Amino acid sequence: MKKRIAMLMAVSLVLLAGCSSQEPSTSTTPADKPHVTLTLSAAASLAKPLDTLTADYKKDHPEVEVTVNLGASGTLQKQIEQGAPADLFWSAGVAQMDALEKKELLADGTRQDVLKNELVLIRPKSGTVQTFEDLGKPAVKKIALGTPETVPAGKYAQEALTKLHLWAHVQEKAIFGKDVTSVLTYVEHGEVDAGLVYKTDALSSTQVDIVATSDESAHSPILYPLAILKNTQHLPEAKALEDYLHSAHAQEVLQKAGFALATH
Repeated sequence: MKKRIAMLMAVSLVLLAGCSSQEPSTSTTPADKPHVTLTLSAAASLAKPLDTLTADYKKDHPEVEVTVNLGASGTLQKQIEQGAPADLFWSAGVAQMDALEKKELLADGTRQDVLKNELVLIRPKSGTVQTFEDLGKPAVKKIALGTPETVPAGKYAQEALTKLHLWAHVQEKAIFGKDVTSVLTYVEHGEVDAGLVYKTDALSSTQVDIVATSDESAHSPILYPLAILKNTQHLPEAKALEDYLHSAHAQEVLQKAGFALATH
């Protein structure tokens, strides 16, 4: 009888040990991290490199979802001023970031100029425009550019054309786009004779030719400042993403897309 009781106790201990081994682990794994969604409001000209960069970031940070809100920098600025949710802002113009900084909407110490770009004159593959001066000729009927009030590329174009004494001629023929992507589309589809966009946009298309590059002295510096917004609810994650966008890998992707690094 005593032997039987001893055997039953031994079996019970084995069963208890087995049950305890099935209890869930309390250790933290990457999958246990809270899921965070960050919104990056960015200039439309950053679309292609950001596709690559956000996908790469997701691989190393599966707990963070980055939503990219693309548009004209001026439009994005107004959205942020009106309270649209965003964690970071990457503008294609200094003026738009200045406006947000003046209203104290940026997180202190996070603003930094990251990139530079160039303004170029493009035409459809079948086009005949050769120079900026051609834009004033009667044979050129339609010219696409961004709306100067909201699209930095349009403002740079207005400045350059004014310096060349061509703005009055171009304004009469202008087809204004809501951002540089729409301007590029007009030219690609042959709906206009020429357009003014960033070099990076032109390089991304096989349907247009770059015929001239504007002299840097003809317009304001084309800089792309990046900053975290003060109202972010995820400051640590936003800082981590901003650091990544300054990383060597990000710089390589951006330079491959045609951007130049801003000097600090």
